[in-house]
Amino acid sequence: MASNATHARVGITGAIYAAPLGSTAPTDATSALAAAYLDMGYISEDGIEEAWDDSVSRFVAWQSATVIRSAVTDSVGTLKLTMLETKKTTLEAFYRGSTITTPSAGNYKLAIKPLVSAPKAWVFDVVDGARLIRTYIGNGEITERGSVMWANGEMAMYPVTLTFYPDANGDLAVKYSNDSAWVTV
Repeated sequence: MASNATHARVGITGAIYAAPLGSTAPTDATSALAAAYLDMGYISEDGIEEAWDDSVSRFVAWQSATVIRSAVTDSVGTLKLTMLETKKTTLEAFYRGSTITTPSAGNYKLAIKPLVSAPKAWVFDVVDGARLIRTYIGNGEITERGSVMWANGEMAMYPVTLTFYPDANGDLAVKYSNDSAWVTV
């Protein structure tokens, strides 16, 4: 048995960034991101959930009522996260298509518009000690938003689901790591 506990990973910390579509993509797990990538700030203690939803059609033989073949009909990648900071980057991402303006010194305005399609380039980093995993989503969009609770004793949180679309290279996502376990058999 070739099990090795040192190959198990924990997402101790990390970050998520957004940039306009077409921004320079990262090429590894450790280099600084292009200036266009803005940090979305603190994320809830639940972290970032990467999920893949694959739909499969099964073909059954008439003669035996047995599945003889399957075909993947669609595959959707998503990230689910809850942003904790009430700041320009999170507000404009949550209320996509809306922008914050400054009508007068010290006063800010967010006129919430009807939702528009607003895909961006996204990066999320996962850090486990010195080991890094960076996921680049060249074309992703917030497609679901949860409720924002405004209450005494409660922190305002912005729950979202980000859906991946193929980028110019046909990739849904690209992962990079400096972790040698990635090439360990």
